[in-house]
Amino acid sequence: MANVYINPNSDFDRDSRNKKLKKFLFRLLRWLLLNAAVILLAYILVVYTVEQCNMIDNSMAPTIEEDQLILINKVAFKTRKPERWDLIVFTQNGNEHLYYNIKRVVALPGETIQIKDGEIYINGEMLIEPVKVDPLQLSGFAEEPLTLDDDEYFVLGDNRNNSEDSRFVSVGNVSFENIIGLAWVRIQPFSLINKSNKNYVRPTVTPAEPEDKKAENGDKNG
Repeated sequence: MANVYINPNSDFDRDSRNKKLKKFLFRLLRWLLLNAAVILLAYILVVYTVEQCNMIDNSMAPTIEEDQLILINKVAFKTRKPERWDLIVFTQNGNEHLYYNIKRVVALPGETIQIKDGEIYINGEMLIEPVKVDPLQLSGFAEEPLTLDDDEYFVLGDNRNNSEDSRFVSVGNVSFENIIGLAWVRIQPFSLINKSNKNYVRPTVTPAEPEDKKAENGDKNG
């Protein structure tokens, strides 16, 4: 009968290989799960939290110039409603296949807005704006007092006389359901958009002195 040699280390080698295989599979699984988590987080951030877009025109100059890249904060209005002077991003008439619009909120739901003689009036009171803009040349829909519905916002571009906004039928009043989010960060040059072109101190205008008053003052000085 032939002698059979049995390697006493064979079981040990088998166990060692099994341990190495299990360790490799564990590392592979951990790597796959980590990458899946990163991809899922990136997807959530892009779809539900932030999104980037380009300014396609100069209607918001000088706050945002044409072709500048911005980030949209898509969760800003989950906990609060848009406020006056916010720069909102919205779909035009709710059509998702059209480009995004970026404009500044000037009138809130339930308010009555009117634009006359280049000035904005809210509920009959002239609005003093904290942003540097040119006087309005066209009043559009707001030439007569216009009262907004409970979910509507009246928006204007900062480049007032070169902006398609709520004054015109192509945009009109913006419904809350059509708002994508808050125009948040300008990438280059970097800035928080809501702080751009803000806190501008509007100069006070000294009323012109009547001609007869001027003559009277002239006689006194003479």
